[in-house]
Amino acid sequence: MKIILQLFCLLFSISIISQVSSIPQSTVLIETEPKEVGMSPDRLMKIDAMLSAEIANGNLPGAVALIARNGKIIFHKSYGMANAGKNIPLKKDAIFRIASQTKAITSTAVMMLWEEGKFQLDDPISKYISEFGEAQIIDTFNEADSTFTTKVAKNQITIRDLLTHTSGIGYGVIDGDERFKKIYAKAGITDLFTTEKITIKESVQKLAKLPLHHEPGEAFTYSEGLDVLGYFVEKISGIPFDEFLRTRIFDPLEMNDTWFYLPSEKHDRLVTVQKKENNKWVNYPVTFYDTDYPKKGAKTFFSGGAGLSSTAKDYATFLQLYLNEGELNGVRLLSRTTVKSILGNQIGDIWDGPKYHGLAFSVVNEKGEISGGLGSEGTFEWGGYFNTQYFADPKEKVIGILMKQTQGPVKDETSWKFKQMLFSSIND
Repeated sequence: MKIILQLFCLLFSISIISQVSSIPQSTVLIETEPKEVGMSPDRLMKIDAMLSAEIANGNLPGAVALIARNGKIIFHKSYGMANAGKNIPLKKDAIFRIASQTKAITSTAVMMLWEEGKFQLDDPISKYISEFGEAQIIDTFNEADSTFTTKVAKNQITIRDLLTHTSGIGYGVIDGDERFKKIYAKAGITDLFTTEKITIKESVQKLAKLPLHHEPGEAFTYSEGLDVLGYFVEKISGIPFDEFLRTRIFDPLEMNDTWFYLPSEKHDRLVTVQKKENNKWVNYPVTFYDTDYPKKGAKTFFSGGAGLSSTAKDYATFLQLYLNEGELNGVRLLSRTTVKSILGNQIGDIWDGPKYHGLAFSVVNEKGEISGGLGSEGTFEWGGYFNTQYFADPKEKVIGILMKQTQGPVKDETSWKFKQMLFSSIND
């Protein structure tokens, strides 16, 4: 019996190690001087001055900026207020609702399961979530009562389609098509996040019965596909989506400030969502969602497309994993070959411009590099609903993160200025 127990413990240890251990090729992000990694201190100070001016001019209530190169943080500063009405200063470790920055993390979880041979990317999602059945495209729509008719699609929604926003699924209240806004509202689809007592399973099962914008795989329509994939991760892994992210990604990478719903001891670090009203920054009101969702309510909806909150440093850690081709501080979550696939062009010529879309990010192409200000070819990026942004350049080994927390019209030019000025700060 003792021998059997020892054998079980050994096998269990090997299993755990195989999930996360790797030969250490990097360290956790630490701070260093800009000159140590080939960045110009003088030019970085121009970024500092630009952000300070934006706050002083009233264009933003506050911001946290982080720049890292070669795995070292060389710029990490906070500006302005976390809550202007209460005069609460913004700190570097402030927690922001990252909204659509959640998508890349969900995609990473999907690809970790793909590496385990759980599915193929071109499998139909209906193979795993039967409610999707045979794909249907919208045909006619009745404005009077939001009823509709459909026609059978030639293609079926695949997991690749969901990762690349080519499934034809819409995005409800933020959809660009008024018909889909009404259809999703009538069906009771939960968009983005909620304090209500609902699960992603319940929402996705309702979503599966609704029509598509277009043939799967034939056009790009920003969608709730990553929410579908959050539920898919639950189905494939057999554990709740939040638990999968915690145990398989956040804990191994020491992303201790990244959560769907914040522990009570972190509540005071959450930045207030603010808007400009009568030339003052005020709290953004409750609309179709409650901005306090990360710390109140039922806390049961784990949105794979928009639900997480995080810090600039935690998200930089996640991006560094990708710059390291899937490994960080002895933890390997993805293989080098898988990262290459994730960053590859997955949608062909559907996008015609300076970027293409991979399996988790928007990626700068050759045209984008030549145009200037976007980074090298291969730079990957995205942003979030509350005015957050990130980008990482594998060639220059540089990360840029700019966290803000606003909604509604805002006179904010920091997004393009930050990126353009950051790349201009590289000395070698």
